[in-house]
Amino acid sequence: MKFAFYTLGCKVNQYETQAMQQMLLADGHTLGEFDEICDGYIINTCTVTAVSDKKSRNAIRRVRRLNPNAVVGVCGCYAQANPDEIRKLDVDVLVGTADRRAFISHLEQAAEHKQKWEKIEDNRLGQDFEILPAGGLTARTRALLKVEDGCNNFCSYCIIPYARGRVRSMPLDAAVAEAQKLAAEGYREIVINGIEISSWGQEWKDGSVLRDLLAAICAAVPDVRIRLGSLEPRTIDEAFCRALAGFPNLCPQFHLSLQSGSDSVLRRMNRKYDTARYDESVRLLHTYFPGCAVTTDLIVGFPGETEEEFRQSLDFVRACGLSKIHIFPYSRRAGTPAAKMSDQVPNAVKEQRASEAAAVAAELEDAFHTALIGTEQTVLFEQPEAGFFTGHAPNYVKVYVEAGDLHNQLRRVRVAGLCRDGVLGELVDEAEKTF
Repeated sequence: MKFAFYTLGCKVNQYETQAMQQMLLADGHTLGEFDEICDGYIINTCTVTAVSDKKSRNAIRRVRRLNPNAVVGVCGCYAQANPDEIRKLDVDVLVGTADRRAFISHLEQAAEHKQKWEKIEDNRLGQDFEILPAGGLTARTRALLKVEDGCNNFCSYCIIPYARGRVRSMPLDAAVAEAQKLAAEGYREIVINGIEISSWGQEWKDGSVLRDLLAAICAAVPDVRIRLGSLEPRTIDEAFCRALAGFPNLCPQFHLSLQSGSDSVLRRMNRKYDTARYDESVRLLHTYFPGCAVTTDLIVGFPGETEEEFRQSLDFVRACGLSKIHIFPYSRRAGTPAAKMSDQVPNAVKEQRASEAAAVAAELEDAFHTALIGTEQTVLFEQPEAGFFTGHAPNYVKVYVEAGDLHNQLRRVRVAGLCRDGVLGELVDEAEKTF
């Protein structure tokens, strides 16, 4: 049978989709495109914003029209948080954010025997980390490795702790084994991700911390670049930076979620740091990793956000010298404390602030790219694109070069100028490089 996937949301969802694809391929099925006639369709949903909810519903309706006889399976955060809304759309197989192996098994059964199945687990209860196969798809240079799931922070705007449950971690030995398997399959870069990877190991209460995991993985696959997913700013201290600076294959790119550059807004968000602590984290990273990329997320239009608080945010991100900012207008999520707050900001104001913040983000990104001109970078090349071959530098800046097939090669490149959403590079070697 032929199955197609539609994936919304973060890299965790992307990882879980890749794992489910591998399960289907291992069972002898084929993969198709979401806009073609298939025997089954899987929508892996996200519920971070109302927009992602709407996209999930529209995707279900679209495949029902495309092939009314197909089996439709839905999983992910939106399915977990709002299963009643999914049920209204006549899906065949429905799970939340757990037990993907059972989901695939029942999807296959539903496709063959037209049997419906549903399982939405109460994720307030203790759950084990579900180990899924990482990587394994063709033509890939970079693999995702999920090492953590769930979140215990309960930021006032965020539905994810309710959708994903509490923190649970992949055992260190299992993570190392997965990384070694990916290296053996030819991947040149592994992205360590999770819902809140800074919390890795905390549920064991044995002193395990993220840098222990990173030390083991970096040592186990010394010829593979290791890149980190989003980090909690409080993770960044002297001990963390000193340890990571000793890993030669660790990419100097750090995503520190900020959400607001106003201390009063951060308190209303129930974030566990203030701007002074965030600034300290950024300074430590630049001290131990000169020239590193520090990226972030920024929410605009949070309930009660005044014009002054918004200006504080813009001033703060400028002062931090961030290299890239993802802008999100605040999206009201039912069931969260922020949804009940008074002084909800009008949509028109949120959109205007998002536009203004995006202009600041573009200014900062352009400055970061410009500062790279004349430097040399070791680029992992991935795919052809519009007459160029493209890849990413260790700082995750996209690099364009005029060259033939460089797929999955690490090559030394001199940055010659700006190009589209990244920089233009010139090859300075004739052979592959290591770190």
